Amino acid sequence: MRFFVVAFLFAVLAFSATGVRAQTQMEMNATDCDAAKKADAALNAAYAAILQKNKDDPVFIRKLKIAQRSWITFRDAELAARYPAEDKAMAYGSMYNLCYCNALAELTRKRTAELAPWRDGVPEGEGCEGSYPVR
Repeated sequence: MRFFVVAFLFAVLAFSATGVRAQTQMEMNATDCDAAKKADAALNAAYAAILQKNKDDPVFIRKLKIAQRSWITFRDAELAARYPAEDKAMAYGSMYNLCYCNALAELTRKRTAELAPWRDGVPEGEGCEGSYPVR
């Protein structure tokens, strides 16, 4: 038994010596909220690319802008439904910001994927491409 205790202590010391350490909740919140900001930047870049690519099609641009504003309304309502309590800290604890940012990043990445066909095009022969450009 003593051998296992000593081995465990050496393992802990070796792990600590590598510089790897547990993050605080505040650090985890910051990391995940940074990921949400990066997801938002990617979404905005995709959206801007689509607007630029279709600058000569005012009807499409008007309708895409309506769709994007509607998605933002949906995103905000979805997050409000996931975390409806007025006092977030009391209801969801110290992990609230981490969870909120994870959910925000997830929804944002999904929307970026939904916009991708307008930015990247779809394969030739797609029968229902609508306004998606063909690659």
